[in-house]
Amino acid sequence: MKIEEYLETLPDNLLSGEDVQLPEKSFREIFKFVNLNKDDIFSHLGCGDGKGLEIAVNEFGVKKAIGIDNNSEKIKQTKEILEEKNVKAELICKDIQDSNVSDATVILFWFTDEAIINNMLSKFEKLKPETKIITIWGPLPDCLPDKVDFPYIINKTPFKKAQSMQEQLLAIFGVKCVDFVTAWEFAERYTKAIGTPEIKNDRFLTIIQTLVIWINAKKLGVVCGDEVPESIKTYINIMKMHFDIDFEYLLEE
Repeated sequence: MKIEEYLETLPDNLLSGEDVQLPEKSFREIFKFVNLNKDDIFSHLGCGDGKGLEIAVNEFGVKKAIGIDNNSEKIKQTKEILEEKNVKAELICKDIQDSNVSDATVILFWFTDEAIINNMLSKFEKLKPETKIITIWGPLPDCLPDKVDFPYIINKTPFKKAQSMQEQLLAIFGVKCVDFVTAWEFAERYTKAIGTPEIKNDRFLTIIQTLVIWINAKKLGVVCGDEVPESIKTYINIMKMHFDIDFEYLLEE
């Protein structure tokens, strides 16, 4: 099967981040990274079960916490959970693209759909200066991050535009081109960041992420060298032979 077909079989679409509940440790890492505090209005776009809101309120003492999600059932369940725990947070059932986030000082935004990202970028660009947008895995399109602790990335308004893909790459990965070692290191960081102790196949997911990072970098023309590294070829063959997951066609596009 093609890699896209395999990804559709993953529970909660783990690789894309869509509809994935971050573990508590990740929220704490993110909030410390962004220096979330009592002066902040925190907005979680796609708030899931509200665990991020709970931690933001109880452990970081934010002035206000707002969760936005277009899943009415989730919002209902989250509201009940937070009320039972006496956590004061505002929950809004709405498409994030139609939501008003103008009051927020810190926004957690983890979506992979390009149309949603581009629509939200236009909305974010109108926010008041110094508003922090936290993304996971990738920065906002064509923007230079203000701060990086991969896979966590902060873009602050007004956004700084990257002059080239290499400039953005250097800001995120600290390298001018992506080789196998870089791809593996950052894939491993991502897998550990979004994973939980219960995940048994984290190495398997790291291999997939490594291939995704390197192949995407190749398509963007920012890999090191012209040849496909032997290590990449080896993992592509392993995926094909042992798991019937095909990456080879991506190299031909």
